[in-house]
Amino acid sequence: MYKPLLRAGLEVIPDAVPASAPPHVLGYEPERIFGGFRVDYRDRRLVERLNEGWYDLAVSAGLFDENREFLLNLPRGTWTAAVDRRLLHRVHVWHRVRLLDRWDLVGAGAASFLGVRAGHPGFAAMALDNSVWILTDTYESGVGLYAVRDPAGSPGVVRDLEWLARENVYKDPEFRRDVTVWLESRQQRQVLSGGS
Repeated sequence: MYKPLLRAGLEVIPDAVPASAPPHVLGYEPERIFGGFRVDYRDRRLVERLNEGWYDLAVSAGLFDENREFLLNLPRGTWTAAVDRRLLHRVHVWHRVRLLDRWDLVGAGAASFLGVRAGHPGFAAMALDNSVWILTDTYESGVGLYAVRDPAGSPGVVRDLEWLARENVYKDPEFRRDVTVWLESRQQRQVLSGGS
């Protein structure tokens, strides 16, 4: 997985995901969405405009730390994008990455683990402090990107994670364990801070 991501301008930092990072689910409330844009597939500068727009949104939303590091949702235990695409229900987990000086997430990245082919991305990124998700996905006529504020504090995200802790939807015991551990640590943080 590392070589294709390196070609896309991402350095993977192994075993460095903060324990506070919530497993990725899409249960957030619409009012948490801020910032975003869409580019039509017919745009001749599709990849270039998406890369520029993604970076601008990432900077304005606060995705990067001082070293341009963030979390990226990638397959666990898959070494090629082709295998990942064949395993349709494979669970993706956070990996810590650093954006290098030369990068191409929507072109070279989407041709590997970040989509189905160049110009057709599909990936989620999260700030190291959980303050924002940036979601990138393909739709019928174009690609859309948008930011979601404080996903770890979203009641809908927590509700979806609680459901996944009870139901073995993905048939992935490791993911289910990750969800349970995160929910338990969240509850402990709330007790320590005097919250409900």
